[in-house]
Amino acid sequence: MRTALRTAIATALVAGVAVGTPALTAGAAFAADGPVAVQAGQAAPAAQAPTASTETETASTPVKPAAPAAAQNTTPARTGDGWIENWKAKPGETFVRDEVLRGGTVAKIVKAGALHYRAYLYKEGQAVGTIEAAGRSAAGQDNGHFFVLNPDGTTHDWVGNVAPNKPGLYRLVDGTVLQLARKDGRYGLQLIENGKGRGYTYVNGVRVVWNFGKAVVVLEQDGQFSAYVPGSAKQAAPQPIEAAGYVRTEKLLRGYEAKIFKAGESHHRAEVSYEGRQTDTFDADHRSVAGNDNGTFFVLHADGTTDNWTGNYLPGAKPGVYKLADGTTLEIAKKNGRYGIQQLRWGTHGTGFTYLTEPRQVFGFNNATVVLEQDGGFAAYIHGSAKQAAPKPVTRDEQCTVVTTVGIGAGSEAELTMSPNGPKAELQDIGSGKVFATLDRNHPSLPQSAGIVARIDNPFSATPSLYTKVEGGVGSKGGSHAFPKLPKGCALNPVKGATSGQGTTGNTGVTANNAGQTSVIPQGGVAAGAELGTGGDSTALVAAGAGAASLAAAGLGFVVLRRRVGSRG
Repeated sequence: MRTALRTAIATALVAGVAVGTPALTAGAAFAADGPVAVQAGQAAPAAQAPTASTETETASTPVKPAAPAAAQNTTPARTGDGWIENWKAKPGETFVRDEVLRGGTVAKIVKAGALHYRAYLYKEGQAVGTIEAAGRSAAGQDNGHFFVLNPDGTTHDWVGNVAPNKPGLYRLVDGTVLQLARKDGRYGLQLIENGKGRGYTYVNGVRVVWNFGKAVVVLEQDGQFSAYVPGSAKQAAPQPIEAAGYVRTEKLLRGYEAKIFKAGESHHRAEVSYEGRQTDTFDADHRSVAGNDNGTFFVLHADGTTDNWTGNYLPGAKPGVYKLADGTTLEIAKKNGRYGIQQLRWGTHGTGFTYLTEPRQVFGFNNATVVLEQDGGFAAYIHGSAKQAAPKPVTRDEQCTVVTTVGIGAGSEAELTMSPNGPKAELQDIGSGKVFATLDRNHPSLPQSAGIVARIDNPFSATPSLYTKVEGGVGSKGGSHAFPKLPKGCALNPVKGATSGQGTTGNTGVTANNAGQTSVIPQGGVAAGAELGTGGDSTALVAAGAGAASLAAAGLGFVVLRRRVGSRG
């Protein structure tokens, strides 16, 4: 079940521009309403040199900001909430302290709740922004000056230490190694430990704050990032790692060992051995390569990262629709004797089949690495997931299932599911996604004791609707929402004793509202958007090398094949 998420958690209300770009006009900093462009002909302010930074670990004695200069008789009085001398804590807030940041900006820090702090920022006495840390850290940036507020009320404040937005490996001043990447237009970072990436997290919004060990890292939406190591006298920008040659040795499953070498940009090589004898060579040149030894898979990606797993394999899969352990939906097809694969995004249409031109190929779908074999069998590994399983065939009922979500008032929503088995409505809280009521054919309405009105009208028909009334008071009205229609070619399963139109009906006095985000799982290749693309025919692949051939005779080793270009972000 898809759960609605609320994005009002732990967001930095401070919007800035790319690091190193003038963010604000003179006299403003950490603008809450976004960056102010530099006017034509206006010189950009010089970037400040990186300096060692300080942090606030506990509440300190409030620092009283410098009093403004005495006003002239001709100067209007500074009145209104926009001036620091008129600031007052809001209801529910507890004033903690004042902090004077680098450059003279004053932060008034208040506690708004458990693991929830807020900082009101003033420059030259005037309000310029707000930072809110609710459950996680939030950051502001003003022309290379960074301010981080943590959910426990502590802060970090530094200038500089900025790295460029070129994807690759970087080493922080404390030795921590990070990797910057870009996928679907968004930048992300992952920690590298023992030569293994721990999984990317991508920017969602203007900027995001992470902690890698002791280091505090702020990643901007344009890919530039800055790092600060609290308590360290040595501070510096992350340094690119121009690695060449040998990178690391990995212990693989079933007693194999892989030595990884960097051969160039987006080009890595792996020499795989067993009991000291080299068995295979993998060459991942701007694409991934894969091997399969009786259900144990090894994948080398062009960036030098690897995947190695046993199982999660469905050998000799027939054409049809399949679902991975993370919910990703894929479709397998066969054309001119070759198998192909495509993703069904949002369950509405296919992205276009790519057909094999070699016995094996690697694909990336969401967080999954997928290996497709020439017999149609395929295996999938879900990165960062404790749940792993072989691809599961999608049943006809699942292919004919349609889901939509509609608001019903009072902070609640209804997830409406229409399938061959009839309608189902799950009423849930928008914020938490917690389901508090479920209606279907067997239980089409809530009892009077529920305190709200909710029922499915015509639950045995092909056009049921949900009627709800969740708000009381004089003049309050309910609302009716039609369930989504079954996809073309789908029909209701017969129900003994039921007739079309059976169910509760009546005049609700409201207008139907069919709005919502609909997710359809089509049936068959044509409905799913088959033949929308033929990218697989133009993909260059490399056949197995001599090492793999010798291994096949010995009954050991992987067969090495390339992965299509662009299949993994």
